[in-house]
Amino acid sequence: MKPQVSIIMGSTSDLKVMEEAAKFLNDMKIPFEINALSAHRTPELVADFAKEAHSRGIKVIIAGAGGAAHLPGVIAAFTPLPVIGVPVKSSNSIDGWDSMLSILQMPAGIPVATMALDGARNAAILAAQILATSDIDLFAKIQQFKRDLAEKIATANKELAQIKHYTFKV
Repeated sequence: MKPQVSIIMGSTSDLKVMEEAAKFLNDMKIPFEINALSAHRTPELVADFAKEAHSRGIKVIIAGAGGAAHLPGVIAAFTPLPVIGVPVKSSNSIDGWDSMLSILQMPAGIPVATMALDGARNAAILAAQILATSDIDLFAKIQQFKRDLAEKIATANKELAQIKHYTFKV
């Protein structure tokens, strides 16, 4: 089995956040790999990874980084593959804003789809949706996932309707 999605993080300190992407991909039975690469400490390895990812069968890259979060942008500069950036609120972060802006404000021609702060699960969902455009079985799984989300809300509303202890609730 070859990975279709690559999850990359700036350091293993980002694993707690990025693991949410791994869990979703695993639940959807999408083969993935997960590695740490640093745009600042190992720039040559990042460039080599990004240049070669498509030749290894990777179709989407999820890149998470905190602080001066250049990893997603550097990867996007070296690959034709879609890159999904996850800004991580790290220990050296300025409340996450530095990471967010570093990933969000990419120059024209080097797009990175930017998720919410610590939004690795949504990154995996978007990666699955991208893959599903050419995989009918995965498309069906995504449709079921969306139906399940809607059902959770319907169930929650039924439970909320049962709350009776408020005087002015109608």
